[in-house]
Amino acid sequence: MKYHFKAAFIASFLAMWMLGSSAFFTSYVYAEEAPDIQADAAIAVELSTGKIVYEKNANALLGIASMTKMMSEYLLFEAIAEKKVSWDQTYQVNEHTYKISQDLGLSNVPLRRDGTYTIQELYEAMAIYSANAATMAIAETIAGSEGEFVKMMNEKGTELGLGEFQFVNSTGLNNSDLKGMHPEGTGPEDDNMMSARATAKLAMRLLTDYPEILETASTPQMTFQDGTADAIVLQNTNFMLPSLIYDTEGVDGLKTGFTDFAGYCFTGTAERNGVRIITVVMNAKDENGKTSNKARFDATKKLMEYVFEHYDLVELFPTNYQFDKKSSLPVRQAKRKKVDIHTDKPLSVFLKKSEKDSYEAVLTVDKQALNEEEGVTAPIKKGTVVGSLTAQSKEGDSYGYLNDAPSVNVVIKEDIKKAGWFTLMIRSVGDFFTELWNNVSK
Repeated sequence: MKYHFKAAFIASFLAMWMLGSSAFFTSYVYAEEAPDIQADAAIAVELSTGKIVYEKNANALLGIASMTKMMSEYLLFEAIAEKKVSWDQTYQVNEHTYKISQDLGLSNVPLRRDGTYTIQELYEAMAIYSANAATMAIAETIAGSEGEFVKMMNEKGTELGLGEFQFVNSTGLNNSDLKGMHPEGTGPEDDNMMSARATAKLAMRLLTDYPEILETASTPQMTFQDGTADAIVLQNTNFMLPSLIYDTEGVDGLKTGFTDFAGYCFTGTAERNGVRIITVVMNAKDENGKTSNKARFDATKKLMEYVFEHYDLVELFPTNYQFDKKSSLPVRQAKRKKVDIHTDKPLSVFLKKSEKDSYEAVLTVDKQALNEEEGVTAPIKKGTVVGSLTAQSKEGDSYGYLNDAPSVNVVIKEDIKKAGWFTLMIRSVGDFFTELWNNVSK
């Protein structure tokens, strides 16, 4: 009887353990695999390297709604840096921006018809609350008109190498929502469009060139026109910020977007343990296939957690790294015949934690820096660049990088002086007889 009881107990325990283990194992395997992001397009990128670790339909040209404002922000920061505009500069509301600002069906802060606002105030309303009329006001201040500003947006997109994009206004609204006041040179039914890859590139340049954007983008709420009768408390449209409803570790930006044409979109960024990633989801959908505010944040969180859990920024090759098969170069017209070469900086790569040992160093020699004998000619200074080092996965790379793969310079290790005339003459004679002997031997 005792035996049967023990056997039944053990069998029950094992069954329960296996069920629990199965659930745990399934969850673990699921986490190891790239997530299925329910969106028309998505991408995830590490900022410092530009490494793409996830993409879905990333080159498709789609509506971007207010993610457009990242380009408006870029041009504003650029104008501030070039002293063409200042933060305390004021803007006088005109009939156009007044009418748009009074449309409560659009994301706006209501502007007074006779109101005057600083660029700083308008920028905060744009970056935190995605205020459309405030964005138009900034565009007019920088370029004189929104039509001219749109030209600047498209020119800058080409300069930044975005690839797939089309800007038709400064805000991301449908031109059809602008009450017939769409920018000159654009059509009444035109829309702003970019690919997920182009959107990530724009976010990468904005964060790299003007990281101060995060000081504002990370603000959960602000009071517009604080201390006046027009004071309004504005909550950030990015609900993943600390203290907001979808609070997610490390999230501090960057830009939401929604129109009927684009669906719910979000360019997010988060930093954990010194690693910053950028994610883009476009027309995110819930389990019922419907686009929603919650769906874009759920998709973003799912993507971020996957990347932070399974990827890491790893220093693969340190400063002064030397290649086993090519640690030196021949030197002409010097006392010595060879000089060592090494890297001038460490090379870090964003990779799967389980693949740290699957990368190898690749040397690319700069032929213009070498002589016809694939060496160098004295005199030559320490630090002279003779090539570059990149890391290559032995398993292959399915996603690649937003731009070029990260690399570091390979340089001359020490100063090499040119030998004196006597040394060069003796060496020349020696080389002559060596060559003669070799010919005789053959």
